Amino acid sequence: MEIRCTLPQDFRELLHCLKMKSRYAILLVFVVGLVIIEKENNFISRVSDKLKQSPHVLAEANSTEVSQGPAENGSLASLQELDAAFSQLRSRLHNITLQLANEGDIRLRRHVLLMATTRTGSSFVGEFFNQQGSIFYLFEPLWHIERTVNFEPGGANAVGSALVYRDVLKQILLCDLYILESFISPAPEGHLTPFMFRRGSSRSLCEEPVCTPSSKKVFEKYHCKNRRCGPLNMTLAAEACRRKQHVALKTVRIRQLEFLQPLVEDPRLDVRIIQLVRDPRAVLASRMVAFSGKYETWKKWASEGEAPLREEEVQRLRGNCESIRLSAELGLRRPGWLQGRYMLVRYEDVARAPLQKAEEMYRFAGLPLTPQVEEWIGKNTQAPRDGSGVYSTQKNSSEQFEKWRFSIPFKLAQVVQDACAPAMRLFGYKLASSPAALANRSFSLLEEAQPSWIT
Repeated sequence: MEIRCTLPQDFRELLHCLKMKSRYAILLVFVVGLVIIEKENNFISRVSDKLKQSPHVLAEANSTEVSQGPAENGSLASLQELDAAFSQLRSRLHNITLQLANEGDIRLRRHVLLMATTRTGSSFVGEFFNQQGSIFYLFEPLWHIERTVNFEPGGANAVGSALVYRDVLKQILLCDLYILESFISPAPEGHLTPFMFRRGSSRSLCEEPVCTPSSKKVFEKYHCKNRRCGPLNMTLAAEACRRKQHVALKTVRIRQLEFLQPLVEDPRLDVRIIQLVRDPRAVLASRMVAFSGKYETWKKWASEGEAPLREEEVQRLRGNCESIRLSAELGLRRPGWLQGRYMLVRYEDVARAPLQKAEEMYRFAGLPLTPQVEEWIGKNTQAPRDGSGVYSTQKNSSEQFEKWRFSIPFKLAQVVQDACAPAMRLFGYKLASSPAALANRSFSLLEEAQPSWIT
């Protein structure tokens, strides 16, 4: 066995005994880790000695006064070697942990985070994970935090909100659902609440044993779709989360990818981040329908041209596009902490080939795509043309994703193109130069997806 080749003879019998039972796998990891650390100490000590001796070696070589530049360069090289040693050690420990977990039949729990913004098709894509029976899926758990904690946009407050969101996400990924009780309004009593946002969008919260007998005395605001259940018992929900093999969350309230680094590096988690994007012109067109009251200024300006479009509206649009672009650029740069843990997906590609993209996302997450997921995709991507409501996850996806081209005025499309051009170029969305080009189906506004978007 490969691991035995790297261990001293004294440990082989001990390791053989420990691996016989999976409950000793964690102890085994620590034993192996200690052995590897001891083995690496010699190399690290040599690097440290080199760091201390560099000035003397340089002095003898030059036989004159030691120059400050070479000494500093030597020290830098030594520090880089030291850093590489620790990186190599951490990589070895991670690989051994995965190998021993497989041999000890320990479940490798994945934590999938679908990161998007509103009206990008995230509810539809989220169902790809909701339909997998071994995944505990939650729909927008951060909605409660946004409604309870007031943060002004921009500056330190934006950072503060991102940190709160991140810390709540970490607890939820660890199946600590009690964290949500501090934000649900009215507050749960005895860990029971009828106000869990969009409970019906999570199969795990609507199946036994989480689905308790309903009570006529209790009005459940966000009830299950296909069956009547009593108020959500957070204890039963947390237990269901722990019983499932994997956890997946969909959120439109995290936009700064860099704030998720502590989650990715947490040894208790195995986080895979899927960032979902959509043509910002399509997003605006969809929001003007779904959130009509918030876009009265846009609609009046487009139809009447009387009230000028306020600059703060355009700046908000530009800011949203920039935050999405910056997160995507960070992910595509593949920093060490994101290696193999970030994937960029365009909604348009999902709409054109939903099963293919589902397979890619599952492969990236290290999860099996089940027949139930394939069946759901087949049924819900060929819905009747008149059967797709604003919040529906049933789409005739190959026809729906470009409908916005015939509903948005060209002058609004131009505003979006001016504000979001850098993001559109990054994601491969072409600019329309005229109303005719915008409405011409034979003129594709979409470049081919890049293989580099899947890490």
